[in-house]
Amino acid sequence: MFTINSRGRLGNQMGQYATLYALAKMNGRPAFILPQTHDFLAPLFRISLPVLHNTTINQIPWNNYKLNDWMEEQYRHIPGQYVRLTDSPGSWTFYHHLRQEILREFTLHDHLREEAQRLLRGLMVNGSHPSTFVGVHVRRGDYVYLMPKVWRGVVADRGYLQQALAWFRTHHSSPLFVVTSNDMAWCRVNIDASRGDVVFAGNGLEGSPGRDFALLMQCNHTIMTIGTFGFWAGYLTGGQTIYLANYTLPKSALRKFFKPKAAFLPEWIGIPADLSPLFKH
Repeated sequence: MFTINSRGRLGNQMGQYATLYALAKMNGRPAFILPQTHDFLAPLFRISLPVLHNTTINQIPWNNYKLNDWMEEQYRHIPGQYVRLTDSPGSWTFYHHLRQEILREFTLHDHLREEAQRLLRGLMVNGSHPSTFVGVHVRRGDYVYLMPKVWRGVVADRGYLQQALAWFRTHHSSPLFVVTSNDMAWCRVNIDASRGDVVFAGNGLEGSPGRDFALLMQCNHTIMTIGTFGFWAGYLTGGQTIYLANYTLPKSALRKFFKPKAAFLPEWIGIPADLSPLFKH
């Protein structure tokens, strides 16, 4: 029997679920999720893994098995009868070979999908209905402090978003950018909407992220910044994805447990971050 700890918010929970799903299958073991994982994911998605009740959890002699956030050969042969996977894994390297199954697990409930599609159908670019929707997720919040102070890195700035929007404007005819964020006020100031092709659609509510996530999933392509919420939007949407690349200094402690090659799909497009603010005193 395999389970996995429940850590973090929506994007982390999705990564843990997908990792558990894949590793349990790889090791020929049944997989069960914790109630907290179910509470995060079941309101949004048609997940299929059964839930362990708290009384059962406490009676099982678990063998904790710590994972790095990238697939390793040893994870194909995890010992023990009752295994609780630990830490916060979410890398595509664990589950990408099961992509179609993961997409099925993270199928939105009909009412969420229909609400998002209804909102998108009502949007216009300069008076006409767009044929291409680009979901934009801007992760700020605690990262604004943590990245420079703890991880010697940066979050996405105005310049990165200008470059990302320009790329899609060059490669697609009249795209519409659908912006979501946990800091919509910052986005309204720093994303130029003067062309009429940017809509600030997110509600920014971290406690109930389902609406924003459903919106991103119904778009054709994705601009993410950093964080697992944006990753999953890009992974499930399946179109072209632009991400913020090289956003920490080489000696950042983040590099010890974060491998960019395991975090972003090879076909995704990375735009290097501007690290110059880290050198200003």
